[in-house]
Amino acid sequence: MRLLIIEDDRKTAALLTSTLSTVGGVVVWAKDGERGLNEARKGGFDALICDIMLPGVDGLSLVRTLRVEGVKTPVIMLSARGEVEQRVEGLDAGADDYLPKPFASSELLARLRSLMRRNAGQAVSTLKVADLTLDVASREVRRGGRRVDLSPRENLLLECLLRAEGSVVSRRDIISAVWEYDFDPGTNLVDVYVRRLRDKIDRDFTPALIQTVRCLGYALRLP
Repeated sequence: MRLLIIEDDRKTAALLTSTLSTVGGVVVWAKDGERGLNEARKGGFDALICDIMLPGVDGLSLVRTLRVEGVKTPVIMLSARGEVEQRVEGLDAGADDYLPKPFASSELLARLRSLMRRNAGQAVSTLKVADLTLDVASREVRRGGRRVDLSPRENLLLECLLRAEGSVVSRRDIISAVWEYDFDPGTNLVDVYVRRLRDKIDRDFTPALIQTVRCLGYALRLP
């Protein structure tokens, strides 16, 4: 993920950067509203994390301006004010989610993952690698034109690997995407489900698409 943090407090920005970097986020930091607005206009970000109280252009005005200009990048709004009225104001301005300060890093990551899943599902109707396809809306899976029946968890696992577009997905990220845990329960849960998925989409087809990358995780791609 490429993420833009718009936050004037250096300590908060450092905490956000550190937290997001642990999950592979590439972070750009803007320390005031005007710089944040200019960076957001350039595009190329998967999400913006924006404080409301900013010098120059405040967060609400910033988001309103982006929406008027047609910038649809998802926004999580941060604020020390957590009253219902302030949350509603932020959402009405065009933010996709609202997180009051202080916040737990695990909650921020969970909100961000949820936001990414929602927007990814809206943006793409079919995920495909070679002759393997997943219809995101109907959840129908086909390989070589033949329908493949998957359990709900197997289906989510396949989607997780497909959305990585050939990149390696760690066990922890799989657990987060498929089971929505913010920790590794220390079981062979992922290995069991990968094995089941292999049996259904690789065993009777060529080439095998699910690859094990030792000590790192799994990838779904052509050899």
